[in-house]
Amino acid sequence: MNFNQKVYEIVCQIPKGKVASYGQIACLAGFPRAARAVGYALHVNPKPGIIPCHRVVNKDGRVAPAFAFGGPDEQARLLKAEGVLVSQKGYVDMRRYLWHPFSF
Repeated sequence: MNFNQKVYEIVCQIPKGKVASYGQIACLAGFPRAARAVGYALHVNPKPGIIPCHRVVNKDGRVAPAFAFGGPDEQARLLKAEGVLVSQKGYVDMRRYLWHPFSF
């Protein structure tokens, strides 16, 4: 499995109503210093709408200024449709919405 495939597999596990950061996805993929590569992989997402790349934000909770599938307003709209509050400035509260894949 190549890096992009691994990223897509992980992103598909993020549940509706939650978000993850690029760095978090990079760590889960086994490449903790590859946050930018995660961003690139999501930018070339071969299955938008199926691979929920809109659920990935930066470490501060900001939506992508260059969201490849309709811009930041579209990413915010998709998140809001899943119950994630996005501020007027395009931020998600990471304490509230961060995905914790290993929670017990």
